[in-house]
Amino acid sequence: MRRPVLAAVLSAALAASACASTGSTAVKSGPGVTEDAISLGVLTDMSGPFAPTALVRIKGYELFIGELNARGGICGRQVRLTTKDHGFTVQRALDGYFELEPEVLGFLDITGAAMTAAIAPDLIQTRALAAPVSWSAALLGNPHMMIVGGTYDIDVMNGLDHLKRTGVIADGDTIGHVHVEGDFGKNALEGSTFAAQQWGMTLVEKPVAESAGDLGTQIAALRAQGAKAVVLSTSPAQTALAVAAAAGLGWKVPFLVNVAGFDPAILKSPAAEAVVEQVRVVSPIAPYGADAAGPQAVARAFEAENPGMEANGAVNHGYAVAMAFAAVLEKACADKDLTRDGVLRAFQDTNGVETSGLTGQLRFSLAGRPSATQSYVARPDASVKGGLAVSEKLFESDLVKAKGTRAK
Repeated sequence: MRRPVLAAVLSAALAASACASTGSTAVKSGPGVTEDAISLGVLTDMSGPFAPTALVRIKGYELFIGELNARGGICGRQVRLTTKDHGFTVQRALDGYFELEPEVLGFLDITGAAMTAAIAPDLIQTRALAAPVSWSAALLGNPHMMIVGGTYDIDVMNGLDHLKRTGVIADGDTIGHVHVEGDFGKNALEGSTFAAQQWGMTLVEKPVAESAGDLGTQIAALRAQGAKAVVLSTSPAQTALAVAAAAGLGWKVPFLVNVAGFDPAILKSPAAEAVVEQVRVVSPIAPYGADAAGPQAVARAFEAENPGMEANGAVNHGYAVAMAFAAVLEKACADKDLTRDGVLRAFQDTNGVETSGLTGQLRFSLAGRPSATQSYVARPDASVKGGLAVSEKLFESDLVKAKGTRAK
């Protein structure tokens, strides 16, 4: 039997009693809402290159929703997930979306930048709320997109601040940034660009294609230019390639990696030793092994529900997204409007979502602003569950405050 693991720390917006007394007949409803259930869509990669992470993230969704339903659900209704696999192809994503859309109130997950871009126009037309698996600031201007946590540029600024405070880099240094082309890399680069401007640093950027299978040239060039640290905003495979290339040159440069570019599987690769020694990972979501109350409670519940299954930070990501989405639905319930327009209005009015350390406190009311501005910094460690040991708990740097992205 499931037990609520974070009931004591949920905000008033997540109290199960908030809507249970409303009575289902008094609440307006729309697609995906019946007298006894609310259906949410999950459109993700369950058979392609990102399947391992997606399958673990789904477990995080299921864990929170199971606990939510045990408390009575939302508006007296049980929350259900309807999942479609797109195998990381745009056409399958579109097919799955058009099959799911009439049956769900909103989307708890849309995986893939290209898939999100293809679906976005119809989301706007059908008024559905969606939580893309992305922290790109480019999505903040879309009122139908829920971004849970800080964006890629915020993580880079916080991560570089950590490196500077720990003496790894200093004012006037040269730093490198290897980044994939597209929203992820472009947004991450905004963070390193701002930091370099503030600290009088020379920034050397090296864009690479998402399909690039050799980063040796870029790493050698950064070494020749005297980079004191390198930011990686790449795929996990490319992270391993970059670190291995540096190791092959005998270059022990520190790497700061966006969490999207880390997978615990790297710790089983030939680059593992160098990764442990040289990499720090920055993330808006708590690593699986974090010692804050929320992550610890989620870990205990996950391991009880999924004995023997290997976990990572994707569990916390899924749990935090489900918690945030539920807070919005609770607000819509309190307003007696579970139509899609009612959910969008509730989304814009939802603030103060407390996640007990899974992420920073979440605020969604400020258009174009991130929902949180704090980050974790962690170091790879194969002896820690999830592969990351926390180096610095949630914090917000002066750089982030100076850039004016803070959600106030």
